[in-house]
Amino acid sequence: MEYVNKGIDLDDAHRTRPRSELAKVAILRAASELLAERGLRQMTIEDVAARAGVGKSTIYRRWPSKGSLALEAFLDDFLSTQPAVNTGSLEGDLRKALSAWVTTVNGTSTGRSLASLIAEVQLDPEMGFAWRENFLEVVRAQHRQIVVHAIARGEIPSDSDANLVIDMLFGPAYHRLLHGHLGLTQEFVEGDVAMVVAGAKAGAAVLSRH
Repeated sequence: MEYVNKGIDLDDAHRTRPRSELAKVAILRAASELLAERGLRQMTIEDVAARAGVGKSTIYRRWPSKGSLALEAFLDDFLSTQPAVNTGSLEGDLRKALSAWVTTVNGTSTGRSLASLIAEVQLDPEMGFAWRENFLEVVRAQHRQIVVHAIARGEIPSDSDANLVIDMLFGPAYHRLLHGHLGLTQEFVEGDVAMVVAGAKAGAAVLSRH
């Protein structure tokens, strides 16, 4: 950016940059809290601005809509709790990945935010695209490496479909989160992992065989 052409002193620009970053942190924190408390539909930019101690224009300079703001706020929180795993076995990796997910969402504000955002992206195509690109694909790319490692170790057939393995692992977990009909317990984690591992080792994830 050409500060000189706009009549802005370079030293002043450098001094204000940390304040801008502090404002961003405050805005994302406020958005995350309000999303968890009220859901996306009841969250407003006005309330985010008030809680963060900034003007609405400060928010709109970075985020064109409350959906884009909520998504970034959620991603910052959620992705930091889902580390890459490599325990040395398919079973160990799947258990650790699913356990981390369950711990993050089970009865927590993060879980409520996740359910709320999943509902909203069904109604907003633009937000749905951003969700798949910035959340779903980021998480799935990390989890697909679990299958890649299992293939490299010779635990499962080399032509196993990584997407199917991941869908079979997390599909039941999202089902329970969204419907709330059964708990996300450790017994669930163990059973889900056992079924996915048994199926993958038996070649059930090789789509060309079916």
